[in-house]
Order: sequence, then C-alpha cells, then structure tokens
Amino acid sequence: MSRYRGPRLKIIRRLKTLPGLTSKRPKNRKDSMNRSSSRKISQYRIRLEEKQKLRFHYGLTERQLLKYVRIARRAKGSRVRSIAITEMRLDKSFSIGYGSTSGARQLVNHGHIRVNDHMVDIPSYPCKPQDVITIRDQQRLRAIIKKNIDLFQRDKLPNHLTFHSLQYKGFINQIIDSKWINLKINELLVVEYYSRQA
Repeated sequence: MSRYRGPRLKIIRRLKTLPGLTSKRPKNRKDSMNRSSSRKISQYRIRLEEKQKLRFHYGLTERQLLKYVRIARRAKGSRVRSIAITEMRLDKSFSIGYGSTSGARQLVNHGHIRVNDHMVDIPSYPCKPQDVITIRDQQRLRAIIKKNIDLFQRDKLPNHLTFHSLQYKGFINQIIDSKWINLKINELLVVEYYSRQA
C-alpha cells in the first residue's frame, strides 16, 4: 500500500490542523490568505477537503477510505461510523500508548506487535473489543517503547483503551466514543462525496 510521502506542510496549509499527519505548523502568509478568501468555494471543494482531512489524518489510501465508508453505511445504527472504524485500526490503537502513528505503523509492519497472542503485521488490522495488544519480548524494543511512553504519558488515554506500561500490554475495552476523536470533521460531507462511488 502506498501512503502519502509528499510535502506535509503543503497539506497542512490547505486543510488546516491535522494532528495525525504532522505536528509542524506552517508560517502565516498574509498575502496568500487574502488571495484565497476572494475565491468562491464550491460545494464539491468543501466535500473534497473534508474527505482529504480524514484521509491524510489517518494515512489511508483512497481505496481504504472508500472501503471504510462502505462498511459504515452497511452497519446498522448510528453508533458505527467511518471515523470510529479508522480509529479502531491496530496502528492507531497502538499509537495512543506509543506516541506517533508512523512509529506504531512501523512496529506493526516489522512484526513486533501481537494481538491476542498472534503476531499481526498488518497496520489496518481492525481491533475489536476485548482484544489484547502486546509487544514482542525484546529488550531493545521495550527500551524504545518505554522512552516513547514516558514522553507521551501526559496525554489522556481514551476510555476505550487500557494500557499497562509495566507489562507493555494494552486492552481494547469498547468501540471508541466520538468525544475522544481529536479530528473535527463533518462526516456527512465525506459520505456525500462518496455517494456516487459507494
């Protein structure tokens, strides 16, 4: 699967704040802000930008995002949404305790993560409630993870996760609640964008 590897600040300038893409902030350019405010914004552009926010924040390809929108449409009830589905991915669930999604994705790809005592090397693996996420037993790997946990421990842990730093073990308690998602997005616009394709 290919991920976006281009200039991230260019995306941040266009789509504003995306905590999952990068923590860098662009410099303010007053002349470019004046030029962009005079243009008329179409409805298609608004929907496209909402879709791109979701895609770049989670590091998804177009095909993966379309798949998650289709799954969310088929699900009964308003509880399951495409954002909740993407938050329950293994790389995103593990990054809460680890710190960064890209670092967590690399650890998953290299086979260092186990889910329910089975090695999983697919970052898009959908975690379910009652799953147990552990780290392969390597001293060097545990030292790296301990350093990252100490750096990012000040962040609050969402209520759908329980993390035991001494045992290097995480538990998925439930499906994530929408108030814990730090991406402000109008999901209806994303669904409308994909309404012709899904």
